[in-house]
Amino acid sequence: MPTRMRFTTWRSLATGIIAVLTAAFLTPAAAHGSPRESRPVYSYENAVREAVWVDTGLDGDNDGRADRVAVDIVRPREPARQGRKVPVIMDASPYYSCCGRGNESQLKTYDADGDVVQMPLFYDNYFVPRGYAFVGVDLAGTNRSDGCVDVGGRSDIQSAKAVVDWLNGRARAYTSRTGTDRARASWTNGKTGMIGKSWDGTIANGVAATGVRGLETIVPISAISSWYDYYFAKGAPLYDSGPDWLSDYVDSPDARAKCAAVQRKLVDQAPRSGDWTSLWTERDYVKDAAKVKASVFLVHGMQDLNVRTKHLGQWWDALAKHGVERKIWLSQTGHVDPFDFRRTAWVDTLHRWFDHELLGYDNGIDREPVADIERHPDQWVTSTSWPPRGTAATTLRPDAGTQPGVGTLGTSRGHGTATFTDDPRLGETDWAARFDTSTPDKAGFATGPLTRDLRLSGSSRVTVTATPTTATAHLSAVLVDLGPDTIRDYGASGEGITTLADRTCWGVSTTGDSACFRQTRAQTTDVGHTVVSRGWADLGNHASDRRGVPLTPGKAYTITLDLAATDHVVPAGHRLALIVAGTDKDLIDPPSSTPTLTLDLSRTSARVPLVGGAAAFARATAGSAAAAPAATAPDGVRAPRTTQRVPGGSV
Repeated sequence: MPTRMRFTTWRSLATGIIAVLTAAFLTPAAAHGSPRESRPVYSYENAVREAVWVDTGLDGDNDGRADRVAVDIVRPREPARQGRKVPVIMDASPYYSCCGRGNESQLKTYDADGDVVQMPLFYDNYFVPRGYAFVGVDLAGTNRSDGCVDVGGRSDIQSAKAVVDWLNGRARAYTSRTGTDRARASWTNGKTGMIGKSWDGTIANGVAATGVRGLETIVPISAISSWYDYYFAKGAPLYDSGPDWLSDYVDSPDARAKCAAVQRKLVDQAPRSGDWTSLWTERDYVKDAAKVKASVFLVHGMQDLNVRTKHLGQWWDALAKHGVERKIWLSQTGHVDPFDFRRTAWVDTLHRWFDHELLGYDNGIDREPVADIERHPDQWVTSTSWPPRGTAATTLRPDAGTQPGVGTLGTSRGHGTATFTDDPRLGETDWAARFDTSTPDKAGFATGPLTRDLRLSGSSRVTVTATPTTATAHLSAVLVDLGPDTIRDYGASGEGITTLADRTCWGVSTTGDSACFRQTRAQTTDVGHTVVSRGWADLGNHASDRRGVPLTPGKAYTITLDLAATDHVVPAGHRLALIVAGTDKDLIDPPSSTPTLTLDLSRTSARVPLVGGAAAFARATAGSAAAAPAATAPDGVRAPRTTQRVPGGSV
């Protein structure tokens, strides 16, 4: 069925007059008494569009002068005329000229004066009429900025932090890239919220980890929390390239000519061995979670195989430890923006979040459930806390079964051994699809059919004791829901979405900057199993997460693999399985040999966060497959809040 197009209609003359009169005589607070929602009372067509260059205080390109980063600004004109100041929504990105932002890969475009015409995404179209400024920052070394891209390091983070400082009167900016005329942010109250997907959201994490004053909230979408964990998993390589390739991918032509020294550092200090160096320490934001003063609204696809949910899990846990205000959305998608998998609810929620965090409106969003979780395609539930109260890490243990490679999973200590031979041609989907078949490439262990739903919520760990036959060996550990389901097809090119021809509009369009974006729908597939979580390691890192050593063939080693965070319900009738194998085919750079590994099952276990803990596992695995499933939903889950708001708002 065609998707009905939704438009926010702006009649330029009449609406412009109404907006100016409303803004002139009624502030948002006065217009609504005790405000709960910002309204589009300001003219977007007449918004101020300007560019400034902020001094970062660094000279990354070694040209003898401090680097300046380009900052493109769209802000409502009326508040400044009335002596009122506005908060800022910021997206700092390396992608504004090389690759684009959003599902349609939008780039910044400029007029003859160098002022931005098209700002990618909907943030400016939607929020500027509601009394926010939107700021798009070109990271150092990209687009119109000086300096060098250092992939999450000091230059990247300082690119955006310096802008927050300037917005709060603590840094200098200029009206041109090389001139001396100063630019001042007299129009803002300094309250800033950062948002962005992938690298952009990673910058938001990194800036928040500096503790900079004035950064009130961040909304990182599918973002990195530690760059080592993007490239490696305990020594096992996840990509066939390092940060030098990524830097070169986004560098401006000017940066490529000047930044050879930075490129060499990115090569020399990021060895393909997977050993930890000072470069990774600088790019680890988790260690600085205690400095975070901003609230954090995280969004992540649980099947994101680009920025895996290990980043989400460790960042969330570190922020929780230090009492940071948090909210979270978890989807079934891969590396996808929520604007493209839950558009109406996303715009509504983001609007309310920024109103609360940046305008101080008491709209109740801070009293709503912390987590929204996509349980099935387009079917969402909420949790009052995440992980839910009553969640406990429960030790599950593998044991030998009646056929080689297909064992059992329970709470009693296992006996004997299981053996498999590394086959780098195979990966998690191959192992799961052939779970019940004796194959030489994996060791699998499963419960019987569950008699009740069993919910996993959080991060798991798998400890393996293995004896290799060679001096190098990779390990993979995978948790699998064995049973039929219809899921988002995260393995397809759209990573769980299909892009349609119809458009919906979110805010105000101008010539050269449309607020209308192509609609999407869930792309689904029927499966016989679902990979719930995965993790990897180089067995040579058994003694240290930070340094690998050669193995002695025939000697047993114990190592713990960190699995990605998830929230998944294994329904009654399905089985929960643990698979241990060698190199996942999606891990680049397989080991130079293909070892056979023997697991000591008495010293192998999984620590799985189960809602209800060991008691819930006991209830779910008691009785026969014919037993009735639980009549109630897993603890902590209820139907999500619904909204009747019109998409995109109304004038």
